[in-house]
Amino acid sequence: MTRATGKSIIKAIGTQRLVIIGVLIVLFAFFSIASESFRRYTTLITMSSYMYYIMLMSIGVTFPLLTGGVDLSIGTGVICYSIVGSFIIRQMGMPIGVAMLVTIGMGVAIGFFNGVIVAKLELPPFITTLCSMMIVRGLGSILTGGMSGVWPMAGQDGSWFRDLFKVTIDGTIYPVGMVLIIILVTVMSIVLNHTRVGRYILAIGSNKEALKLSGVNAARWHIMAYVFSGFFAGLAAIAYAGTFSNITPGTGAGLELDAIGGAIIGGTAMTGGSGSIIGTFLGVCLISLLKTGLPYIGLQANWQQIITGAIIITAVTIDMARNRKQRAG
Repeated sequence: MTRATGKSIIKAIGTQRLVIIGVLIVLFAFFSIASESFRRYTTLITMSSYMYYIMLMSIGVTFPLLTGGVDLSIGTGVICYSIVGSFIIRQMGMPIGVAMLVTIGMGVAIGFFNGVIVAKLELPPFITTLCSMMIVRGLGSILTGGMSGVWPMAGQDGSWFRDLFKVTIDGTIYPVGMVLIIILVTVMSIVLNHTRVGRYILAIGSNKEALKLSGVNAARWHIMAYVFSGFFAGLAAIAYAGTFSNITPGTGAGLELDAIGGAIIGGTAMTGGSGSIIGTFLGVCLISLLKTGLPYIGLQANWQQIITGAIIITAVTIDMARNRKQRAG
């Protein structure tokens, strides 16, 4: 392979994404060598179960991040929407499909609410979504009377939604949800890179005032970024319900940090205007591998948080250095 070809490949994939791929390979090899248990097929199932809802949240939150904002409401939102969906099934006797639509609809509604406050009233995204995070944290408990949520278990009526993520055939579990994730990553990559909404969302993060001066209704597309985030939080709520048998009200705080961390590690700039859905996918893969693999070498939750935080700081530092180099050039 010639030097020119190598540079073309690096440019097409992106330096930061290549680094993440390399780190993933090294970490996977390290965990496999360090722990025989890690090499079992069940490890893949465990990691994929965690990835489903974090990946969906991370895809969605990438869009507010691209505008230079953030959405902190998605973590508690996932729990709220999932509990309300359970209430619709268990207490109201509605079909599972209706519960799924309501779950997604609530996510879209909260996303729209966040977008209007940020884009129209111009409140800081951090404050806006912090407040909505607290609102949805209590909303699920109020609407359901503080009851835990339980969606149909395997073998019960309506349990077909679990087959969207995992299918058991002859006693073997298959993580078919990864097919859905790959499809969504592909579709949203096209939306971001090849549609008007994607270009305008990126432009908001790069230079919102210039976009306004060009005659574009920037507020409309700014709101759309938060609607995307809410929509994928709704999907993540369904994935969460398909992963856990019991959903406890008032929880979920902290899930948004893994989702945001995955996007940042994947190259999404905190200042907005730069990032990719494929990078977000790789970033979540890295976080998921760490959370799955570290316990196998004896490092528990506290160390997982420290290492994940250090990786995020490194990713942000690299991004800042790259931006300074571009400005200097």
